[in-house]
Amino acid sequence: MRLGCHLSIAKGLSKSAQMAKEIQANTFQFFTRNPRGGAARTISEKEIEGWKEIRVNEKLSPIVGHLPYTVNLAAPKDNIHSFATNVLLDDLVRMDKIKAEFLVVHPGSHVGEGREAGIKRILKALENSYLKFHGETNLLLEAMAGQGSEIGTLLDIKEIMEAVGKPEGLGICLDTCHLFAAGYDLTKADEIKRLLEDLEDLFGINKVKAFHLNDSKYPLGSKKDRHELIGKGYLKKEGLLNVLCQPAFKNIPFILETPVKNYLEYGEEIKLIRSWLEENFK
Repeated sequence: MRLGCHLSIAKGLSKSAQMAKEIQANTFQFFTRNPRGGAARTISEKEIEGWKEIRVNEKLSPIVGHLPYTVNLAAPKDNIHSFATNVLLDDLVRMDKIKAEFLVVHPGSHVGEGREAGIKRILKALENSYLKFHGETNLLLEAMAGQGSEIGTLLDIKEIMEAVGKPEGLGICLDTCHLFAAGYDLTKADEIKRLLEDLEDLFGINKVKAFHLNDSKYPLGSKKDRHELIGKGYLKKEGLLNVLCQPAFKNIPFILETPVKNYLEYGEEIKLIRSWLEENFK
């Protein structure tokens, strides 16, 4: 199983690889630039060459970049929309240079302009960024919890994918907290079955390329995107194991985004999850 967490690359990719090894993660995710702004650190050719060797030696795969929250592909204001479009294309190129397999983006928020208008803006952004990109990094649209004016239900993503022709390199990132908040009770076997059927019917399970593994601070159907520590929220051990043990997801990386105080706490969660899996398969 590919199990990891969200790490910082502020001190370089090689340092991030060391952190992953320390907590026994074999995959990891990072923000491609400042999560609350637009600044991106320069990744030199020398750093990239060293990184490529280290990730092979440490068997780190896949590597997942995550765009900052300030990127809003559905933004109604032209300057914000142009910024999002340019950042998306720029970061696809940057991730391709370091051979990151995936780049995750939140589809966006229509900011009160309505779902239809928001989706049109997302499509325009993808047309001027992703569809002009010819590298190997896959772009993943993250399925959201459904709060406020955000776009990102499974139906939203289906519509977006179909509108751009369902390109091979465009996939989906799921999140256990978001799915639970959106109304899928992952603690129940029949609800897991419903999720799998919906995924297959809407775009094919093969389009799901990554999973964010988080417990939920709020109850089922809350529409609130509030992550909780593993086993401490409403999903608990049962709900998380139902997802982790699904054969359909066996080749998908699971990335922790729980509200830890430092990356070493991710190590404790990884250890806990692996103990659950060992018990489950005895």
